[in-house]
Amino acid sequence: MLAKISTTWKLLLKLLGPKILFSSLKSIHSFPHSPSHLGLMHRPEHLLRKTTKNFKTAKTTLQSILLLLLFVPLIKPAPPTQQDLRSIYDYGTDNFEETIFRQDYEDKYLDGKNTKVKESIIIPDGKSLQLQKDESVTALPPKKENEEMPTCLLCVCLLGSVYCEEVDIDAVPPLPKESAYLYARFNKIKKLTAKDFADIPNLRRLDFTGNLIQEIEDGTFSKLSLLEELSLAENQLVKLPVLPPKLTLFNAKYNKIKSRGIKANTFKKLNNLTFLYLDHNALDSVPPNLPESLRVIHLQFNNITSITDDTFCKANDARYIRDRVEEIRLEGNPIILGKYPNSFTCLKKLPIGSYF
Repeated sequence: MLAKISTTWKLLLKLLGPKILFSSLKSIHSFPHSPSHLGLMHRPEHLLRKTTKNFKTAKTTLQSILLLLLFVPLIKPAPPTQQDLRSIYDYGTDNFEETIFRQDYEDKYLDGKNTKVKESIIIPDGKSLQLQKDESVTALPPKKENEEMPTCLLCVCLLGSVYCEEVDIDAVPPLPKESAYLYARFNKIKKLTAKDFADIPNLRRLDFTGNLIQEIEDGTFSKLSLLEELSLAENQLVKLPVLPPKLTLFNAKYNKIKSRGIKANTFKKLNNLTFLYLDHNALDSVPPNLPESLRVIHLQFNNITSITDDTFCKANDARYIRDRVEEIRLEGNPIILGKYPNSFTCLKKLPIGSYF
């Protein structure tokens, strides 16, 4: 503290000179500081005013000098800045954001489409970060949706099951060879071909419900010796293809299938077929040669007008009983079942439908 005071006095002596400094101090010292200096009270009034004025002037001058000397060392010059007029913004106005946007736009797009934008890519290498700049990015041509996309990215592949539901495919996608179940419901598939399943021999279930299938090649399911369930419901079929021999369930409801579109031997050799759903089609007769293994037969809401004694039973064998059939539905057809009593003698339950 003493060192600071000493330094201050030296600066005062250097700037003001000893004569002015001591005269100022003398004026301050001559002012009465205590009631003991009563001699001033007897002086004329003008002398009192003069003395007071001199004291105030000297005191103000000395205080200003002291403040100047104390604060001047604390002021440091600002570091030099780049003289870029574009970097000076008016922070007190409402156009600050607009100014920044305009500058950024001019920096990047002033030269038009040929201007290259510098990019910084941070690539971690374990020890440091490396900046790569001026890398030009080549725009790839847009690809059509689902074009050349691997099946297990477009669909979901899980433990031999492939789920391709509602992905807007118009053909059967390439399947993994180990696939056993394919669910391709509610898409836009219009045709099934022999090539679709040529290399997938382990398929056990196919579900194409809710597509636009109009045609199926006869050899489409010829190599699927393990196929057990096939659903072609809610399509636009008018005829049936050759079906695989081990089917247990066949569902082709809500199509446009006509009786002439079903061959005489289509179901004859399907000795494992248990569930047959052909309702809501355009059949005018019950399909012939239905296998003995059937338990459920749905033929409701077709155009069936008549049946024979051999449709479900055997006309030449009065002892024959079809004991596996649990349900036959014929409602919604124009047939009156009461006209054909001999057609149900082998059944444990009468078909569902109109008898009057």
